[in-house]
Amino acid sequence: SLLSAPEPLMEGTRYALAGSELDAPYDPDDITTTADERDGWRLTGRKSVVYGAPTAEVLLVAAKGPDQVLSLFRVAAKDAEIIGYAMIDGGPAGEVFLEDTPAKLVTKDAGPALQNALDLGALALCAEALGAMEIVQATLIDYLNTRKQFGQPIGAFQVLQHRTIDLAIEIEQARSIVILAASAEGGPEFPKRAAQAKHLVGKIARQVSEEVIQMHGGIGLTWEYPLSHYAKRLVMIDHQLGDTDHHLERLMNGL
Repeated sequence: SLLSAPEPLMEGTRYALAGSELDAPYDPDDITTTADERDGWRLTGRKSVVYGAPTAEVLLVAAKGPDQVLSLFRVAAKDAEIIGYAMIDGGPAGEVFLEDTPAKLVTKDAGPALQNALDLGALALCAEALGAMEIVQATLIDYLNTRKQFGQPIGAFQVLQHRTIDLAIEIEQARSIVILAASAEGGPEFPKRAAQAKHLVGKIARQVSEEVIQMHGGIGLTWEYPLSHYAKRLVMIDHQLGDTDHHLERLMNGL
């Protein structure tokens, strides 16, 4: 629906979705940014933790008009005040301040399309997390077979073997829910499956990142060792597009 809108998205343009706010981090229904139609559309409000904002050319801003209907607007990044910063995983994000900022309407009554886009984004994040967990799992196994203590690889100790197997089971659970959610895409069950996947994968990703660092010891936290960066990314994924608590609440409320 966004590609066929009166102001469609353009290929080759760097976009950033400015949806979340300080008091509405995940739920589009709680958005308070306002849109007024006078001499064109004008937006007023603040968007928080907008991923990609510092490098974006165009911002896609979710705002409510006088009728309180959620709509999506296109704002040139140069027309907004953007304060950029890096997240804990190094990814760029920023605060976006809009004060009577000129905008173009992309689509009105954008709630369903926006929520579907958020669900698709959540599924993509789950797939990314699954790939990252597979990498840290392989890194852990290699380390356990290489690091020696008391004259033998530490992977020979049964307690570490048990913990490694537990992680393998959790990662397989994550793989199963991601496959299930992906298979439901385009159908009526997709919102529920996407929320289930984001909730479960978020919990497992945090568990995996904590466990592999503990089994590595201090080296697992060093900047030079790739594991630390994967662990930070896994923690950050849980907070993007709804954390575990948010998606659990959605499921409890029937979405």
